[in-house]
Amino acid sequence: MVGELYRFDENFIELKSGFVAGVDEAGRGPLAGDVFAAAVILDRDCMIEGLDDSKKLSFKKREELFEKIINNSLAYGIATASVAEIDRMNILEATVLAMNRAIKLLKVNPDFALIDGNYSKGIVCDNIAVIGGDRKSASIAAASILAKVSRDRYMLEIADKYPIYNFSKHKGYGTKEHIEAIKKYGVCKLHREKFCRKFI
Repeated sequence: MVGELYRFDENFIELKSGFVAGVDEAGRGPLAGDVFAAAVILDRDCMIEGLDDSKKLSFKKREELFEKIINNSLAYGIATASVAEIDRMNILEATVLAMNRAIKLLKVNPDFALIDGNYSKGIVCDNIAVIGGDRKSASIAAASILAKVSRDRYMLEIADKYPIYNFSKHKGYGTKEHIEAIKKYGVCKLHREKFCRKFI
């Protein structure tokens, strides 16, 4: 499986004759918290075993792979777009903003980027959108893990500041428990107000 993910990337590396970055996001759908994005350029000589779509991995496995990715990749960047930016723009534009910030943090300039999903308009470098990319591409899978772990850690920090919402459990997603808390207590400054209006 891991070999197949790396072969997918190799095709683009050979085609573009340069550095290829995988880019993914975490947190487009929640009612609260920033959206996170990560960009990763993997080292072709250091295959990371266990790479997969972050949603398929256990918490423990994601944490293990997070450390392996940042220690063994050629370059990585992790960035966010804030709740205020999400409300001011829209979640799609804010996600692209976070992705571009992550790409710009790479210490190696990518010649091409593989963007998870079906939309990549506005990305700062030459790119292609890859539907289901976190299941096809090693570098996108790596980016998905960095973005997911980073956002989960951030939501755990938020949870301590706003215990009434139990962010540590649902990570800001629109679960029944979270929606009931919004109806009871209203929103805090970390909620995406446009997302939450129908519940208030």
